[in-house]
Amino acid sequence: MRSNRKKRPLFLGIDTGGTYTDAVLWAETEGPQEGPNKGKVLAKAKALTTRHDLAVGISGAVDAVLQKAGADTGAIKLVSMSTTLATNALVEGQGGRVALVMIGFSEADLARDGLKAALGTDPVLFCPGGHDVHGNTAGLDLSGIEAMLPELGSSVSGFAVCAYFATRNPAHEVAAVKLIRDRTGLPVTASHELSNKLGGPRRALTTLLNARLISMIDRLVTATEGFLKRRGIAAPLMVVRGDGALVSAAFARQRPIETILSGPAASLVGARHMTGFDNAVVSDIGGTTTDVAVLDKGQPRLDPEGATVGGFRTMVEAVAMRTFGLGGDSEVALEDGALNPKILLGPRRLVPLALAGMTHGEAVTAELERQLRSPNPGRLDGRFAVRTGVPDRLAAGLTAPEARLYDTIGTVAVALDKLLSSNAQNATLDRLVSRGLVHVLGFTPSDAAHVLGKQANWDPIVARLGAKLFARKRDGRGQAIATSPEAISQQVLVALTRLSAEVILETAFAEDGLDGASTVAHALVQRAVDGRPGIARLSVALDRPVIGLGASAPLHYAGLPQLIGNDCVVPEDTDVANALGAVVGQVRVSAEAHISQPKEGLFRLAAGGRVRDFLDEASAIAAADTDVRATAVVLAREAGTDNLEIEVSTQFRISTVEGQRMFIEAHLVAVASGRPRIAA
Repeated sequence: MRSNRKKRPLFLGIDTGGTYTDAVLWAETEGPQEGPNKGKVLAKAKALTTRHDLAVGISGAVDAVLQKAGADTGAIKLVSMSTTLATNALVEGQGGRVALVMIGFSEADLARDGLKAALGTDPVLFCPGGHDVHGNTAGLDLSGIEAMLPELGSSVSGFAVCAYFATRNPAHEVAAVKLIRDRTGLPVTASHELSNKLGGPRRALTTLLNARLISMIDRLVTATEGFLKRRGIAAPLMVVRGDGALVSAAFARQRPIETILSGPAASLVGARHMTGFDNAVVSDIGGTTTDVAVLDKGQPRLDPEGATVGGFRTMVEAVAMRTFGLGGDSEVALEDGALNPKILLGPRRLVPLALAGMTHGEAVTAELERQLRSPNPGRLDGRFAVRTGVPDRLAAGLTAPEARLYDTIGTVAVALDKLLSSNAQNATLDRLVSRGLVHVLGFTPSDAAHVLGKQANWDPIVARLGAKLFARKRDGRGQAIATSPEAISQQVLVALTRLSAEVILETAFAEDGLDGASTVAHALVQRAVDGRPGIARLSVALDRPVIGLGASAPLHYAGLPQLIGNDCVVPEDTDVANALGAVVGQVRVSAEAHISQPKEGLFRLAAGGRVRDFLDEASAIAAADTDVRATAVVLAREAGTDNLEIEVSTQFRISTVEGQRMFIEAHLVAVASGRPRIAA
């Protein structure tokens, strides 16, 4: 039996999440078609995600799955990976420090589309240049940028370049990118490479976020490739994009922003595959986030306006997924100033104390016991800080207070009540966390599950100490909020299930065209979930079941049906849905062209980074069709497929004047799709 298994092509799926790295080994069982369209999971395994060295977590999961299956590595013909690292980074406000170069824009443009908030304290440079809507050039002057490069080259991890109407003519972005790369050698992202949509500030935002994520995704791909090479696995490596499509690792390295919602997109593919449901709400709970989306007629909806993650609306086409900072490792906090304070969860992820007990041992236990001996609870009880272990170069550009605090924090967890002496230092610590340089350790729902014996993979003794400290916190009357570690842990788990119902129902409201996050809608959802009495009786029910995904879904979603008014199905392989979804997808890329008429009788084509003029509409359309097809083929091959199909759609914008058709503009989109190439 084992020898037959080894002869079949095997497909290895990997998902690198915020807490765990999952692996599945998949094999075809029937059907003449290529790829793992029909088959079964031969083995699955998990290992902790090791952010300081991602290869450790990857090797732990993959080695375990290969051992369980008794598989020959030579039979693995494709490796496909999904990841929540980019999504989590944006939700938690993490990423490298980058410089944003704005060509032809003014400082007032930073106020649009959340660009200023996203930029934070990162540097921004303005210079003359850009184009108009027809691609006509304004004068470009890069001298100011050039003068700043020596200083910036040593204080940022990359650059983001956005020029006015670069989608109509990218020449100025191309010139700036070349200058920056030649002088600094750092990664540079140009906005026209990511999106063909108009809207400069939002395109700049997307480019900025992409530049921040490059080092993170590069480390993930490098770690995975290095591991595969060491294990003698010569199969192509693919990465799941935010729309559920697969792209090559090299493609993902250049466009890491497209991997936001990669994990959730893979989970949708996996959910559909495992259940066969055509219509469902899919809710995937992980360590950091809960991702909710809707399956309609067997397909996930794509968000035509672009993915929204961490409060930022990007230009990345991805599944219409709503991401909430709610998971098993969410920060547990208490509502300030209330007589009967609520348990607050997220959006920040903490390293659970139970996990910290395994990795830091006595250093954590001794401090928790010290804090418990104090007669009064402290504001920072049960909290620790530790370096993430990222390379030192990613700590470039720290302010003096940040550098001093960072130097104080080491690789062994230090209690915050010893580390911090002022509120200002607390804010400084938050900035180090947002840069991805420091982890905060503290009490989480995962700890609560350990206290109650519902989870047992980490240290339950340390979890109980953390719960005991949290239970001592005071309400508005000065009384302890819980009588025991078990009581507070039960409150935390109930709060997590309740909040899960809220985010699922908010997503349903949004899908129905209502703003589920509005004040009124949110209040109605809360009242319906709580079942609170009132003059108006409220109840709410979904018209379709929920598919619960994630390793902790069986625990946290057990009480969902009574809150959502429908069933909640948790599939057998729910704990590895992302990794499974990663191996059943296909490559899909698109190329676009735009034709405008700057003046009567002149048709200007912008496609493939070039601008060309034609004297008649038919010639321009024919050239555009040829260009988008050729570009789509090139992109598809870069993305990892040779066996592809291309579909071209054309949209015209015209007017009628005195019965005569008048051309205004045309937009062509070529979509190339196919199964990824596999090893011979």
